[in-house]
Amino acid sequence: MYRLTVALLAVALPLSAVAAPENYTIDPFHSYPNFEVSHLGMSNMRGQFTKTTGKFSIDRAAKTGTLEITVQTASITTGDGDKAGRPRSRDEHLRSPDFFNVAEFPTMTYKTTSVKFNGDNPGTIEGNLTLLGATKPLTLHVENWKCGPNPASKKEMCGGNAGGSFKRSDFGMKYGVPNVGDEIKLWIEIEGYKD
Repeated sequence: MYRLTVALLAVALPLSAVAAPENYTIDPFHSYPNFEVSHLGMSNMRGQFTKTTGKFSIDRAAKTGTLEITVQTASITTGDGDKAGRPRSRDEHLRSPDFFNVAEFPTMTYKTTSVKFNGDNPGTIEGNLTLLGATKPLTLHVENWKCGPNPASKKEMCGGNAGGSFKRSDFGMKYGVPNVGDEIKLWIEIEGYKD
């Protein structure tokens, strides 16, 4: 009986190790949420958030994963931080109560509810975006997912791009609509190191 138990454990342990989720911590230097919004219907203005933290996990055997991201809203930049004779710059206006209201809501978050795989890699992420105190579902479509050692540090990492869109008015951000577009196109570049 002892030998049978040992034999079963010897078989089961490698299988459980293969099926175990791998956990990663987001690299804040290579993970940037970017957005695009229409301005007067003439051009698309773009911006990004420069301070992002979070974690993700992936289990290729079970075809599951998780993603949790926290973004510092005050880190928004659109390349217009200089007043240039105006009362405030665009970036200052975006931090105001008209838009991101960073004093009251210093962070926004995204947390997965499910991940659908395309082959061995995540393909679609279902989750909830919390912005200005409101939480709404947001679907992200994953592109260019890859895992492997970082060529410089040799540390194991994974990364890719994910994108989706939402209406900012659904979160109570209605200032300027429709001159400043309601639909926000969002992309998130994510890279993370294995814990």
